[in-house]
Amino acid sequence: MPIPGNCDAATQDVFSNLPYLFGLDHFEKPGFGDSIIRALVVTHASVDRKAEEPLKQEGRVVCELTVTEGMLNGGGNIHGGCSAFLIDVCSTLCLMAFKSDINTVSQSLNIVYHSPATLGERLRIVNTTMTVGTRAMSARTEIWNASKHRLVASGVHIKMKPSEAKL
Repeated sequence: MPIPGNCDAATQDVFSNLPYLFGLDHFEKPGFGDSIIRALVVTHASVDRKAEEPLKQEGRVVCELTVTEGMLNGGGNIHGGCSAFLIDVCSTLCLMAFKSDINTVSQSLNIVYHSPATLGERLRIVNTTMTVGTRAMSARTEIWNASKHRLVASGVHIKMKPSEAKL
């Protein structure tokens, strides 16, 4: 099924199979976040003119999933580490929509927690690129509780090209 937005067919194909993209089918044992990635669905992917600066472009990727028990802390709310994982993964997808050949590592991940989300609630994760350069790039993410129309968490993820090994 095509993903709404103007991303090319190759990007849509990659985004339609996130477990494959993140290598989940290559490992015998389940790893950290596997069930979250398997539940995550890209519902929009596009690259458009930036409203604030029409000479620039920005990527936008929207993902959705439902909060499951494995995503909760002891108090019954989405765990802060799960929110951080979602911001990391989804902002990376957004950068991939803008620039498909990214080979980067995280430099900084800054998160603000706004309100809880609980079991069974639907999350909408909205990601937009901020800057995309040859060595560094950044994306902004908002995790929205679509069930209660509240902002759950927001974050900025900065990624950079890994340094070369000097032997």
